[in-house]
Amino acid sequence: MVLPLWAFWIALAVMLVGLIGVILPVVPGVILIWLAVLVYAIAENFATIDPITFAVITLLGAAGATSELWMSQTGARMAGAPLRSQLIGLATGVVGAIIGGVFFGVGAVPGALIGSLLGIFLAECWRCSNWREALRSTGGWLLGWALSTLIQFLIGAGMIAIFAWQVFRG
Repeated sequence: MVLPLWAFWIALAVMLVGLIGVILPVVPGVILIWLAVLVYAIAENFATIDPITFAVITLLGAAGATSELWMSQTGARMAGAPLRSQLIGLATGVVGAIIGGVFFGVGAVPGALIGSLLGIFLAECWRCSNWREALRSTGGWLLGWALSTLIQFLIGAGMIAIFAWQVFRG
């Protein structure tokens, strides 16, 4: 069953909010795009968004949703941070997400970002006793995180483009 055009526009609006959410960490970006595609596909019994297209969109969504993890860790590694410092950054990021979301109202994502940065910086200061080297490792993590935001945006835009192409292709 093909849905009416207004259903496409509602789904597209939700997806655009998700695309904005990639940049503004208040909305779950790529995941929201994927959920909008899922709801649309189920509502129309996978008529225009066939299972193969949905699988491709799912793979893209998984890559986009996890890119923040692997890109930031790759950036830290390339800047010289060992695995131990990266794991400390990951743990302090989780703590930052909890504290930011529950106690200070900052939000989970900004709390996680601040916690990760602080954790890597402190772990690297302790490891090498050189704040400049620690700052370099922390900057590598931050660069990886920024690149992951770009990747998420491009993947999200690609998911939306595939969705629109499939719906209008019929």
